[in-house]
Amino acid sequence: MTQRDLRVLPKAHLHLHFSGSMRHLTLVELADKHGVRLPDALRTEWPPDLSAADERGWFRFQRLYDIARSVLRTEDDVRRLVREAAEDDRADGSRWLEIQVDPSGYAGRFHGITEFTDLVLDAARDAAASTGIAVQVIIAANRTRHPLDARTLARLASQYVGRGVVGFGLSNDERRGSTSEFAPAFRIARNAGLLAAPHGGELCGPATVRTCLDELGAGRIGHGVRSVEDPELLKRLVDAQVALEVCPASNVSLGVYRRPEDVPLRQLYEAGARIALGADDPLLFGSRLAEQYETARTTHAFTDPELAALARSSILASTAPPDVQKSLLADIDTWLETTTPATTY
Repeated sequence: MTQRDLRVLPKAHLHLHFSGSMRHLTLVELADKHGVRLPDALRTEWPPDLSAADERGWFRFQRLYDIARSVLRTEDDVRRLVREAAEDDRADGSRWLEIQVDPSGYAGRFHGITEFTDLVLDAARDAAASTGIAVQVIIAANRTRHPLDARTLARLASQYVGRGVVGFGLSNDERRGSTSEFAPAFRIARNAGLLAAPHGGELCGPATVRTCLDELGAGRIGHGVRSVEDPELLKRLVDAQVALEVCPASNVSLGVYRRPEDVPLRQLYEAGARIALGADDPLLFGSRLAEQYETARTTHAFTDPELAALARSSILASTAPPDVQKSLLADIDTWLETTTPATTY
């Protein structure tokens, strides 16, 4: 059976974490360069066997992420990471990338949050120029830190509106802290014109998504898959076209769902949800953007027109300007109109 090549399907990538975007080979090379000892799970037994079903599992996941982040020691390391993330996205058909970063996690080695943000944005501009895809940044607060820290980051993000920062997020274990306490930070970000894109509805159920909508003014939800458990909430998301950044591989790797076929991608799609597939942390989950579309095709029986609809949703959910969206949507139509599919399975 012939099928169109998913790696040339134009799409936007809206859920990709900074250090989690790193290539495995780059992690190993930088670790060796800087004398960072990698555990077997990040060297010889990669990708790691993960679960976040309990606090211990999340701690292990976070520990591995922190080790990966620790290999970034120089400006060249950061520039390499951003350039390679853009190159990998381009190879997967992404034309618009919104990469998410918490500058406070890198400030100690890079002279502060402002200096690190300047570096990332400069690296993003260079990567966009060399790869031909747009690379934008979402500044994300950390749920495990004090909400006052989030306000500092929101003010920081607000200074870069129109200069490469397009949104404000909230990440880490949603079972920690109180989501509503971050409302003042999100108010600062929204007032500056930034998209509110917090994580919710992954490790916790639909209630977290509702809080993200009611208290944080979310215009997009990181993950949000468990909205499917609350039909009223799901209808609200559909009616408002609040996009869900669905990351099938990470949902399974972290134990949110036991098997790939358990991820409710088909149910969300058929309910009319706006979906943007994302890879989340390829370094830890072992798969990148195009593989999420391949999962939709092979595991959830999405046809090529339905895969094109997913790609359209990702474009419409992005912060790309209307003229850019129009051009990318036309390119998706061209992909679908191709009469000779490029790949045979």
